Order: sequence, then C-alpha cells, then structure tokens
Amino acid sequence: MTRQVHRPLEDQEFDFIVGMAPGPVLAYFTGTWPKAVEACRTMDTLVSDLLTEYGTRLTAVRTDITRCPRTTRRYAVTGAPTVVLLRSGEAVATHAGQLTGEEFRTFLDAHL
Repeated sequence: MTRQVHRPLEDQEFDFIVGMAPGPVLAYFTGTWPKAVEACRTMDTLVSDLLTEYGTRLTAVRTDITRCPRTTRRYAVTGAPTVVLLRSGEAVATHAGQLTGEEFRTFLDAHL
C-alpha cells in the first residue's frame, strides 16, 4: 500500500497532517526560485518512488518554504531542497541539498 504526498498550503495544514500521521513523517521543503526548481522536481520523483517502496511506514509532506514560513523556521530550513524526518512532530534527522535515490534510502534506513 502506498501513501500520497501531502501538499499543505499553510502552516496549520502542515501541523494537522503531521499530527494525524500514524508514524514517521518525511517533510521535504521545496522552493520556487530558479535554482531550486529543478532539484525540487527531482525530489518529487524520488519521494514518489520511495513511498511506493516504503509503503505504510512513511508519510510524506511536500512543503513550499514561502507558503509555510513558521514551519520552515521551526525546523531551521535555510534552503531547498531540504528533507526532515519527523517523529511525533520532532525532527530526528535533516539533510539539506539534493540526494540521489541511494543516498535517500540510506538516509531513511538509518533513521526509520
């Protein structure tokens, strides 16, 4: 079974999705400025593939840093793409910058 990628439009939606998730949450932060767009598109594909692979063990939340400024500050995100693995709303691991599929799997396996 796979899970969809949630795309909150504001901070309150992010909090709701994370609060309702039955397990760990992968929050990945994206940006809309030119240098971030391509890397973030690649991240979309990787996360979609990983959700198929990890099934119900993981919920994903795609967060635009300009739409969710409070959430961005809370997790000390300073650029895009950035991934933050959350447990009960608390960050347990963070990676700033682009990841390959294998690096992403290693990141998740180390912290899930």
